[in-house]
Amino acid sequence: MISEARIRQELDNVLDSTDFKGSGRRSAGKVRDSYVLPDGRRVLVATDRVSAFDCVLGTIPFKGQVLNQLAAFWFESTRQTAANHMLAVPDPNVMVVAECEQLPLEFIVRGYITGVTKTSAWYNYQRGLRNLCGNPLPEGLRKDQRLERPILTPTTKHEAHDRNISRAEALAEGLLTAARFDEAADICFRLFDAGVRHAAARGLILVDTKYELGLLNGKIVVSDEIHTPDSSRYWYADSYERLFAAGEDQRKLDKEYVREWLAARGFRGDGTPPPLPDDVRVEAARRYIMAYEQVTGLEFKPVEGPIRERVRCAVAAIGKA
Repeated sequence: MISEARIRQELDNVLDSTDFKGSGRRSAGKVRDSYVLPDGRRVLVATDRVSAFDCVLGTIPFKGQVLNQLAAFWFESTRQTAANHMLAVPDPNVMVVAECEQLPLEFIVRGYITGVTKTSAWYNYQRGLRNLCGNPLPEGLRKDQRLERPILTPTTKHEAHDRNISRAEALAEGLLTAARFDEAADICFRLFDAGVRHAAARGLILVDTKYELGLLNGKIVVSDEIHTPDSSRYWYADSYERLFAAGEDQRKLDKEYVREWLAARGFRGDGTPPPLPDDVRVEAARRYIMAYEQVTGLEFKPVEGPIRERVRCAVAAIGKA
């Protein structure tokens, strides 16, 4: 694990955005910038931007490298469980993928009831909701309690704010056919099971996660990222029962730290978010790096030198290949 001092050295050496001319048709998401090439490939650049409550908040040192390398780890290790779009990883912050037609939903699988966002299970349960996206929830659940079995709670995409949606609603709105929805759900549950088993072997609990899926040659493939600290919640397994019994917060290895910091200051997506202090950025970076090392069992090796020029050269080389 690299030191806090080393992380602080990189507070200004972050990749906040890209605009690499001549590298393909550019588009920008909350965290990743992408460049579509004429040959059916897409170049994904994992920036150091951090988002929460559907807002981009600033940057976290090393975050893009962690996300990209951890997504690559999971894409490679789950190929036997589900096909994915990854083709190559030419740079710690860059992934080359097959261009896909994205499904119009994000698929969240939840094994526990928790969360502070407006689409999270615990946030809604606290407010009296007892059916989440078509999944009946019993009375008497407590925060961070394990559910009887994992549930699927899709959300919409391409709206100002994500919206929980059930299978029946998705079909009624014409977003997916029943067959396509059920195939996607089966893939997500299988991936979640694989993730839970791997996390348990590493002393972690995979609490919940988001999957994005696309169509490649008419077949569903996993896209974007998988089981990263941005798309998933991880808790430490050895302290779960003790903390749950005491009603205390779990030890976390994910972006929830940033969400909770914002929520404690009254921000849940409306208005202007408070700026992230450097101490929060450093602690978030430390947790991202810890997540990478704990999940993969590999040492995180930060890349030296100016990040923007390195990534620019890597993207330019892809377009020429």
